[in-house]
Amino acid sequence: MTNKTKNILLVAGFIIILILSYQLAIINTLNLKKEYNELKKEEVLFKNTPQQLSLLKQKQKYYDSLLTKYQIQGGSIQNNLLKTINSFSNNKLKVVSFLEPHKSKNNDLTIKTYQFTIEGDYNSILELIHHLEQKTKFGEILNLHFEKKQNFKTGKHYLQASMLLKSYS
Repeated sequence: MTNKTKNILLVAGFIIILILSYQLAIINTLNLKKEYNELKKEEVLFKNTPQQLSLLKQKQKYYDSLLTKYQIQGGSIQNNLLKTINSFSNNKLKVVSFLEPHKSKNNDLTIKTYQFTIEGDYNSILELIHHLEQKTKFGEILNLHFEKKQNFKTGKHYLQASMLLKSYS
């Protein structure tokens, strides 16, 4: 064998040894390093778990207080809305109609539109609208239509207001 052949065999053997060492040792070390880094990240998450738990409990108390403040108890929003309208009216207002909500989806947001008609005097209806929008936070009044009607039996006039209330959920 000549020196040139020996050198070629030496370089080829060195390359084969590098490939084998990479396959047998270095790749295992890299995989273990990757797994170690992932476990370190999980350890940090688990260290913060008590902090996150207390933070979530505080948020839950806050949201419960908001629900209590804005008079949204258990049950559907529709039921709570009707209960609020009835309790606010105090014999000044009368609920003439309350239709099923119209539901539409926009991305992940569900929009419900409630349509109802109230009968009573102008100031009482305005107080109800103010109460619904500002104090209970059921949603926003989209449309308000007043209509003066006459009862032909008694000959008296009365006021009806048809409302559309939009709520997000």
